[in-house]
Amino acid sequence: MKFGVADYGMNVWHGGLYDIEERLLDLKAIGFNGTERLEAVSEADAMHKAALYHKLGMDFSTCRGPNVQTNIQWTAALGKEYVWMTPGQIDREVDFDLLCRRSQALAKSCARWGITASIHNHMHQRVENQQELEDFLKAVPDAGIVFDTGHLSMAGGDPVEIVKKYHKRISVMHLKDVFLTGGTREDGIKEYQFCELGAGNNGFSNAPVIEALLQVGWDGWIHIEHDKHEREPLVDLKTSIEFVKNITG
Repeated sequence: MKFGVADYGMNVWHGGLYDIEERLLDLKAIGFNGTERLEAVSEADAMHKAALYHKLGMDFSTCRGPNVQTNIQWTAALGKEYVWMTPGQIDREVDFDLLCRRSQALAKSCARWGITASIHNHMHQRVENQQELEDFLKAVPDAGIVFDTGHLSMAGGDPVEIVKKYHKRISVMHLKDVFLTGGTREDGIKEYQFCELGAGNNGFSNAPVIEALLQVGWDGWIHIEHDKHEREPLVDLKTSIEFVKNITG
């Protein structure tokens, strides 16, 4: 396995990403192998950043450019295996059958480039809960999963069951723990935020998920993601990577 960071929350904390080399060196120092996305604005930028990752002994698992076509082409060119499923509208208002039709078209295009288009299960998006995820995977047989344990746990799903049933379709793991903050929103959902692994309080633990991945022999990228940090991100991320490595050995 490789261990990385989906570093959106770091950008929220700092107000942006100012120096990718500094970030990579900071993450390497606490035990990470890279980040999920190489963010690029041009072919030259993608090549330059990919070379920088390699020079620093770091890696990434997908590339995001200015649009879907560049995501596909640059990811394939850089030898990576998946892109996020982004077939237009993905919120709760989009028709499920329409989403699936568009997603299958995107997945077919990605397959021509030798990569997989993978759905990211996410609260408040069209593929949110376990039933929707399983229905989507049935309707879009060429899709993979950017599998987020925290979001599925908040949607009432069983991440261990998904790993056991669909591990061959998991392109990448997002591990999150959920901290319930005590309030309830107008729509009835408990207010929450994501936190360092091991500090959640919603009755879910990532430990059995990691153990299930080991049992089925899954050997991909595990990315840790904190959408919002309450303190220096490297403190949270160090706690989280130690949590994972204590299980994986």
